[in-house]
Amino acid sequence: MDSLHNLVVAGKVLYLGVSDTPAWVVAKANQYAKDHGKSQFVIYQGMWNVLDRSFEREIIPMARDLGLALAPWRVLGAGKLRTDEEEERRAASGENGRMIYGPEWRRNENERKMSAALEKVAKEVGAANISAVAIAYVMHKTPYVFPIIGGRKVEHLMENLEALKISLSDEQIKYIESILPFDPGFP
Repeated sequence: MDSLHNLVVAGKVLYLGVSDTPAWVVAKANQYAKDHGKSQFVIYQGMWNVLDRSFEREIIPMARDLGLALAPWRVLGAGKLRTDEEEERRAASGENGRMIYGPEWRRNENERKMSAALEKVAKEVGAANISAVAIAYVMHKTPYVFPIIGGRKVEHLMENLEALKISLSDEQIKYIESILPFDPGFP
């Protein structure tokens, strides 16, 4: 924290962020910085989406307690959140999908279930695409969320911006969360 603080003091860095680090380490580092008059972390970056909610176990409570903003990545499930129609179109065109995380670009059963749930909610809120609902989900769960979104086309950007217009109800959030089991763990 001392070296990071020196970068802030030198004007080379405006704000400190931390990525993919256990909550207890971030809390300890920020406490050290606070106790010694140093710059603290103000944003946490980590993987979080409707398919993998493990971020909600310790990271979100820590961020709320410390006043950290969140910059989740892989918010769109590595491209696995898509409608059946989109998957069929990709197969027919030969475009397929990302294979960086494995040889299979098609969605598995859980990804299909979640995509169907997002499609249902998209229809309820009048959204044109399910990716906007997936982004809106993380933005509604806690304050100060700034999703890191990748896109290869201008149309992806336009689809993602739609999330800013979506307001999800508590019932819709509960419905999305009911699709795949999530164990918040102990305690």
